[in-house]
Amino acid sequence: MGSLLLGVDLGTTATKATLLDAEAGVLAAASEESPLASPAAGWAEASTDRWWRNVCRLVPRVAEAAGVHPREIAGVACSGMVPAVVVLGEAGSALRPAILQNDARAAVEIAEVAAALEAVGFDALARTGSVVSQQSVAPTWRWLVRHEPEVAGAARRLVGSYDWLAIALGAPAHVEENWALESGLFTLEGSPAAPVLEAAGLDPSLLAPVRRPADPVGEVGREAAAATSLAAGTAIYVGGADHVLAAFAAGLAEAGDWLVKLGGAGDILVVSDEPVVDRRWYLDAHPLRGRWLPNGCMATSGSLLRWAQQLFGGVGLAELDREASQAEPAPLICLPYLLGEKSPLHDPDLRGAFVGLHLGHGRGELFRACLEAVAFGFRQHVECFEARQVALGQARVSNGGSASSLWKQILADVLGTELVPILDHGGAALGAALVAAIGAGALGADDASRRFVSLGEPIAPQSCPAYEEAYAVFLELQALLTPVSHRLARRGRT
Repeated sequence: MGSLLLGVDLGTTATKATLLDAEAGVLAAASEESPLASPAAGWAEASTDRWWRNVCRLVPRVAEAAGVHPREIAGVACSGMVPAVVVLGEAGSALRPAILQNDARAAVEIAEVAAALEAVGFDALARTGSVVSQQSVAPTWRWLVRHEPEVAGAARRLVGSYDWLAIALGAPAHVEENWALESGLFTLEGSPAAPVLEAAGLDPSLLAPVRRPADPVGEVGREAAAATSLAAGTAIYVGGADHVLAAFAAGLAEAGDWLVKLGGAGDILVVSDEPVVDRRWYLDAHPLRGRWLPNGCMATSGSLLRWAQQLFGGVGLAELDREASQAEPAPLICLPYLLGEKSPLHDPDLRGAFVGLHLGHGRGELFRACLEAVAFGFRQHVECFEARQVALGQARVSNGGSASSLWKQILADVLGTELVPILDHGGAALGAALVAAIGAGALGADDASRRFVSLGEPIAPQSCPAYEEAYAVFLELQALLTPVSHRLARRGRT
């Protein structure tokens, strides 16, 4: 049995591939840009055609970089945003662009589904692990029925982003357990939640079977093999949600381990021995049985910085970081709700704001406010976990944003905790490759997550009284501006 395993991650801003040798570690990694489209206020979509083109470019590229042929790869697993929604038609192809997990179009439908469930006495939080929110798939389906009836009428399956990729490679239709869990369409036990389906007007036949990470799920077909350069018959293993597999690849395995993940969205995950449910966050299953991942996801994190970068004419992030480092802490307050907000607020009608501007402020102050806004959002999550007595031990930080020394220091200061950076973290693509290695029997489940983790020097928190006051103002503005955001959001829908 070969030991070369491929992990592919369909991220918010890029598609990434990692080639792993189960003995030697990561041999090669590469990425292709995958832009997020927002054709209307609050919308977040991605092209499945672009994803496929990216994968077809990346497979031979990482193989060549590793000095091997793609046909030598023994298995593949996929990761991606969750719960993105890909609508499959009769032939198994996507009927429209994928609707991403931070999409906020279904605000009206969220309220309708929640009201319908309340009317029949169905406790969504207790039964599915989460409340009806921007993350839920039922309101998205209801929106499609109302606004794109031709797509809804032709739909045969609803799957996630990474499930779609595995299916495109040759696997039969399926969804991974954390897509099922976060979609809100299934119970905590994994069965379809009938009241939710009824409230959404969703036929149960649209649901695919639920599979666990590392399960063998199919083989690469001939057409996909020709397009990607993989060998026909290459084993396909069930992958997983990007934040879950990124946490797995960061070595989160014991209760209390937690991770701040600075991707396009902002994730915070904690390992727990019990399935702790709360309306303010999400719950996922850890790849290791018997462990769980209570977690939060902010709709914008790195995507907020990219927005600012474009607004400033495309100046490099390093230069913006330098200018922000010269600004005083918290010169103004940013509310980062440019795509509404997911946890802990679950309000797709929130809108972003900068408060405290004067003519002396420049882009350094504005960019620093963006960095601090994300840190304040993470602090709000930490306070939610602490209120429910979720144990918080060693904290780690990963993903693209962790390359910024300034942002890491701001996070440590605002959170009041030491942060340990993951060096050269392979993220979800590495996590997917590790899961494939487990499925292939090349790695054991218990040690796979720690096998290839490299830690940097811890960032110690520094006392910054300005952040205490600024965080209090952040929470006050959050409450004060919510009604204004809602009025603007309603006006935008008329």
